[in-house]
Amino acid sequence: GLLAPDQGSVRWQGQPRGRTVRARRRQQARIGTLWQDLRLIEELTVQQNLNAARLAVWGWPRALLNLLLPLETAACAAVLQRLDLDPALLNQPVSALSGGQRQRVALARLLRQDPLLLLADEPLASLDPRLAADLLALLLELASPPRALLLSLHRPDLLAGFDRVVGLRAGLLVFDQAGSSLETSQLEALYAGAERP
Repeated sequence: GLLAPDQGSVRWQGQPRGRTVRARRRQQARIGTLWQDLRLIEELTVQQNLNAARLAVWGWPRALLNLLLPLETAACAAVLQRLDLDPALLNQPVSALSGGQRQRVALARLLRQDPLLLLADEPLASLDPRLAADLLALLLELASPPRALLLSLHRPDLLAGFDRVVGLRAGLLVFDQAGSSLETSQLEALYAGAERP
């Protein structure tokens, strides 16, 4: 819903985009995005950033209260622990975190939102291989029905766990198939002439 399509229409659960602000907010609350630039608010605490995922559900009064008081601490601590982060970080400003911790806090914010559709743009980019594999497994687990995951990824070594992989190059479809059936030659052709990650 952030961009209008050049042609056609976008539907969410069979319905067109909500006509009112309230209807659009309800639809958007069920779609979670993990941005490549993370979009964390540096000056706020980890807990305030995690609770930002609830703003579409809470509304303005509770959103403002989130800036003054720690809300739903147990729920915030639980999502941090799920991502192997110490709940003691809840009171830390995001600016005090390492790059890998920020990445996991952004993912924890997505978990806190509890969306039906997870959109993720390079969520494993700043992570070591072990943590990247663990978080990818978590994302795939979260994508179990009724949830779905749409992930932008430039790591061919991590594609086998996906039931569908779409390769795009210069805006054109190169392949669309199960990750387990991809051939090395297809991936090489996709990246041929392109700068490798």
